[in-house]
Amino acid sequence: MEITRMEKKASLLLLCMALVCRTAFCIPPGDDHKTLAIGAAAPNFSLKGTDNKMYSLSSFKSSKLLVIIFTCNHCPTAQAYEDRIIQLVVDYKSKGVAVVAVMPNDPASVRLDELGYTDISDSFEEMKERAAKKKFNFPYLYDGATQGMTTAYGPATTPHVFIFDKDRKLRFQGRIDDVEKPSKTPTIFDTRKAIDELLEGKEVTVKTTKVFGCSIKWSDKKASVTKGFEEWAREPVTLDVIDEAGVKELVKNNSEKLRLINVWATWCGPCLIELPEFVTINRMYRERDFELITICLDDTSKKGKALKLLQQRQASNKNYLFDLDKKFALIEAVDPAWQGALPYTLIIEPGGKIVYQKQNVIDPAKLKEMIVDNRLIGRFYQ
Repeated sequence: MEITRMEKKASLLLLCMALVCRTAFCIPPGDDHKTLAIGAAAPNFSLKGTDNKMYSLSSFKSSKLLVIIFTCNHCPTAQAYEDRIIQLVVDYKSKGVAVVAVMPNDPASVRLDELGYTDISDSFEEMKERAAKKKFNFPYLYDGATQGMTTAYGPATTPHVFIFDKDRKLRFQGRIDDVEKPSKTPTIFDTRKAIDELLEGKEVTVKTTKVFGCSIKWSDKKASVTKGFEEWAREPVTLDVIDEAGVKELVKNNSEKLRLINVWATWCGPCLIELPEFVTINRMYRERDFELITICLDDTSKKGKALKLLQQRQASNKNYLFDLDKKFALIEAVDPAWQGALPYTLIIEPGGKIVYQKQNVIDPAKLKEMIVDNRLIGRFYQ
């Protein structure tokens, strides 16, 4: 039967609509990421752990059961389960159960605004940092370079558990338990129940469950990262003049947000070096109860120069200019303990409580850690 011109146009339109929907919702192309079926054999792998050792299925051949958990650094749900995974190892290691964690994300596909619950992303070096800080008692493997193991197993989120029996057949895949918040007690311990049943030689009662957490950051999501930087570059950058009374109000922080204040100047070399770090921090946390404010100490006649520099750095946060002729008044208004050297940085909680103050350059890693561990921010959903 001959296809009419109208039918061809309709088919083309449907195809275009499908492509748009696939792009808009980040649906992975094809069926490459199907979750491994119950009863399937464990696909082999060869990955480096944060201890710089190589691991494969044979690394765990002496274990009765193998529990593989796909998790990561940046996801709030993954962080909420870290201590429970550590305890899982403690409780089952002597029973012949091996637990291994795999980081599935391509770090280049993680946007800055997806890091609002963490101080680090998902690179191999950052995995080492997290493993050391949390004292992981299990191998933590990096699959971000090729995502080969992740494709073979098909986790849907972080975390996602896969339990294999002594013959390395998949007997359970799903969640750890039914409660994400560490402050609450779970009522259904899915992973533990499956392990106990297998150790007792029983059939697993519940073989699969729904999972909850952050989506896998596949390598084809890099375009979204690029788009994010393009959007931030188009955001307006402003610079308003502020007086002594205005600065005092900023320090009082009568808001409900954690306030980060950086005092800088265009003639201060260290200030210019660290300014991009503040831009990054703002992009990470500004969707939380957080705000960045900068105060420039250039002379008001140099406002154009200061604004241009802020625009070049894409500092779309709130920026102020304070007249340099009144610098001693500013010092007292910001913090009487400040000696006056630039740059100067403060973290102020609502109500005016100063919880961090730094004269000279910041340590970006330490500053991010302090922000995300503050009671107003936090690493997981409250």
